[in-house]
Amino acid sequence: MSEGGRRQIGAAALLLSGSIVASLLLGFVREAVLAYQVGAGAETDAYKAAFQIPDWINYMLAGGALSVAFIPLYTRRLEESEEAAERLVGVVLGTAFVAVTVLTALLWWQTPALVDRAFGGFDAETRALTSRLTRIVLPAQIFIVVGSILRGVLMARGSFASQAAAPLLYNLSIIAGGLLLAPRMGIEGFSWGCLVGAVVGPFLLPLWDVLRRGFRLRMRFSLRDRDFLQYVALAAPLTLGVTLLTVDEWYDRLVGNHLAEGTIALLFYARLLMQVPIRVVGQATATAAMPTLSRLFTEGDVSGLNRILLDTLRVAVGVAVLAATGLAVLAEPVVRLVYERGAFGAEDSANVVVILRIMTLAVPAWVIQQIAVRGFYARAQMWSPMILGTVVALLAIPLYVALGRESGAEGLAAAGVFAIWANALATLALGRSLHRAPEFAALAASFARAALIAVAAGAAAAWVPAGEPSMLGALAQLGLGGAVFGVITGLGILTVGDAPLRGAMLRFVPGRSAGAG
Repeated sequence: MSEGGRRQIGAAALLLSGSIVASLLLGFVREAVLAYQVGAGAETDAYKAAFQIPDWINYMLAGGALSVAFIPLYTRRLEESEEAAERLVGVVLGTAFVAVTVLTALLWWQTPALVDRAFGGFDAETRALTSRLTRIVLPAQIFIVVGSILRGVLMARGSFASQAAAPLLYNLSIIAGGLLLAPRMGIEGFSWGCLVGAVVGPFLLPLWDVLRRGFRLRMRFSLRDRDFLQYVALAAPLTLGVTLLTVDEWYDRLVGNHLAEGTIALLFYARLLMQVPIRVVGQATATAAMPTLSRLFTEGDVSGLNRILLDTLRVAVGVAVLAATGLAVLAEPVVRLVYERGAFGAEDSANVVVILRIMTLAVPAWVIQQIAVRGFYARAQMWSPMILGTVVALLAIPLYVALGRESGAEGLAAAGVFAIWANALATLALGRSLHRAPEFAALAASFARAALIAVAAGAAAAWVPAGEPSMLGALAQLGLGGAVFGVITGLGILTVGDAPLRGAMLRFVPGRSAGAG
């Protein structure tokens, strides 16, 4: 079961990582189409502001908390019987649908007043446009919420295709709205594309996937149903808790607002790039691991759960260390290629590079945190890690204030590094205390081996000379430096990499197996 679990997690993580990379690329295309069709005027401000109220709903529902809380409970009911699982799905879908529809209707009714209060700096015409666009995109949350539960059903049964495809269809729909509708409707075309994308990608796709597998969906509404109350009890801490995964960016904005002009923008640009390896490695792996961990716990195989969690952490930490090092070493050409054009000049690039290199030190900790908490969630223990995370987030406030005042944007970036490492190590310690897992020594050894490889690969890539001050020069530096880093990394994994990381790499080498070498 352990090897099968590792293979399932690896395949799912690879699929989700590819989806995240494709989604990021489509995101750049989406923003490029928006800039081409509308520019950077009041219409674009209104469009971006129109997502503020929907984001409130997303925050109140803790983003992906609905599916995270649903999977362990659904796995437990599935172990009882198909009928019990269908009953759970029906009451959670029906009640969540009614609740989010009522909330959306209330916000839709009060949209003009909320927009006037939140965006008082806009002129009357821009506020009116913001209200109109908000009312278009607001119902998308209904389909996103219901769809997340349907995708939870599929992931609990080992199917991740809908989870991978949903964001791609969503982004493609927005792009289509911009290309096909915006020439006639202006910025509204993007908003209608967003609504259609939410219906097609996050909702209709998993709905079709569920129905074609023969699952029966019988939605019903009941706030007092035992299954629904158990579901709410699991989701509540994820909704009510405040962790660094959320508030790190808030702290940067709140403290940065009192620092030098441009501090928030520099942190924002660096954070976007830092989040790429976190999402590709951490988010994808954590999402892929959750169903397997939940199933092992439901089956009573706690030792198997602990082994899978440790192996998953060891592989993910190794990849995170290597990815973070590569991003740090190649930060200059990456930043130049992504941002340096128009009003964003060489000085801005240099400032973002410094901040980005500081932030990359936190990447392994972000990945550890995202995966380690799944060991708790699989056991339906939501409160322990959430209370711990909330305490760490509150205790970190003076650190952000002190380092921000002392060193500006670099200080805030460093505060985030210290805080997330404290959170990740505390989560590991809590898991060790409650579950006797994961093993610190094995995880630390994997980290050390990956760090040794990363230092060697980073030093070799750093010798690649900087390119000419042009996009072509940055591209050449990134290509050559990336190739050097990749070759040294591959050789390092084969020679000094630990067994889980080496096995994970060999699975993707034709003619080799995980046990080879």
